[in-house]
Amino acid sequence: MKKKTSVLRFAALSMALITSMLLYAKMKHIPFPPPGGEVSSNNAEGEIPMVYENLYNAKALTPFFEKLKALDTLKDRKLNIVHIGDSHIQGDAMTSQIRQRFQSQFGNAGLGFVFPYSLIHTNGERYVRFSSNITWDSQKNTSRDNTGTIGIAGYSLLTNNKNFVIELNIKNKDYLFNTLRILTPNNQHLFDLATSKTGVSLKPAPTPKRVSYKMLSHKVQKGETLYALSKKYKTTESKIQKANNLRGNTIRVGAILRIPTEERVVAAPSVASSVELDNFEPLLKNSVSPLGYTYNNLNGLDKIYLTPNSESSNFALNGIVLENDQNGIIYHAIGVNGARFSDYNKCSLFFEQVPALQPDLIIVSLGTNETFGKLSAAQYDEQVRIFLQQIRTQYGDCPILLTSPPPSLFKRKIPNHLCEEYATILIDNAIKDNYGVFDLYSILGGVEAMPELIKQNFISNDRIHYTHEGYVSQGDLLFEAIKNNYLKYKKQSK
Repeated sequence: MKKKTSVLRFAALSMALITSMLLYAKMKHIPFPPPGGEVSSNNAEGEIPMVYENLYNAKALTPFFEKLKALDTLKDRKLNIVHIGDSHIQGDAMTSQIRQRFQSQFGNAGLGFVFPYSLIHTNGERYVRFSSNITWDSQKNTSRDNTGTIGIAGYSLLTNNKNFVIELNIKNKDYLFNTLRILTPNNQHLFDLATSKTGVSLKPAPTPKRVSYKMLSHKVQKGETLYALSKKYKTTESKIQKANNLRGNTIRVGAILRIPTEERVVAAPSVASSVELDNFEPLLKNSVSPLGYTYNNLNGLDKIYLTPNSESSNFALNGIVLENDQNGIIYHAIGVNGARFSDYNKCSLFFEQVPALQPDLIIVSLGTNETFGKLSAAQYDEQVRIFLQQIRTQYGDCPILLTSPPPSLFKRKIPNHLCEEYATILIDNAIKDNYGVFDLYSILGGVEAMPELIKQNFISNDRIHYTHEGYVSQGDLLFEAIKNNYLKYKKQSK
């Protein structure tokens, strides 16, 4: 029964893909390729990239395919894939499936990048568990200021309390680690890595509810709606209406609106249960480099502790990288709930820390939040270009694969046509800007996708996010597209 259901789902998605690609071909006046085929054409807008197995301009990924072939043949190296995105990625459902598929075929070289999301009360820890004796402050790249300490995670973990311990515990024994790297702003030595002499049970401190309300001003621009402003500022339409004495949803271009936002503008006091730091044995770091403070030869640990460096007084953690002593694939997942390209673009430390992960392929899945902010395709494209430029400034011409945002609905009922516009502009610029495109929007069925996605229980009730099953399906689709294009490259390079 399960096999029959899977076949039906595949058939439904395949039909949706064919329909969407026919529409795209018609819109661009290009010939539609036969199944498994590829096509390229020229039109007034420029060269249309070849598409094979749902991936456009796979030629841009050739350097990655070359390294993957060497790993596949010689089993002599580690390859790093870095997947950056928004809430679709932070939950690590889609990326977990891709990670497992890659590692089952090419080898498991470690879990990769992790961040203590639970310590800032958000989602994201699938294979690790973090706990601490204190309440931590944090920063997020969707904030409008104070982005200086926000690095590769899109978040930063902060405190000035010098009596803390962070416990890292591996939940999945497939990801025991031999090497650990600590990432901090400007590679400062803020944390020591330690083992416990006696064993310790950390009970997380209670979260103090100290929230201040901040009122912002916004000048209404042409095309903006009350709903879009509520999403942009993470508030509600009713709160904006109440703050401005609005009786309806109509807002006038040029009007100055008061926007009530709920922000922690006063840092929460650090609540702590004291720990005896003498009960922890600091480990000697093996090296210090732009890759972070590195600890090797950890002998397959499943638990470790971060303690304060006694010479520091302010502490900021950008993330931790876990590896084992095997060759294979490391798949790093980096997601920020609510993030857009522009949120990453304003955080210089994020781009400065990209080289710390040594990516051989960078995958970027952003765009959903831009659509709900009603960003035009041209504005979206501008932010994409800024992002790519900063990546390449810091890390050179690493192969990059962009994915179009998946189908969604405005207000749970109105088709989100901006997803299609974003997908089109990504594909149109793929050759000129030298990146590949996985058109997730069209593969899932495009504007006609929603009835089938709901029927298959692939999309959640908000009609923006997807169910675990839906994200797993997306992960399989993306992996298969990369794998099939790799096999095509491998066959042609013989």
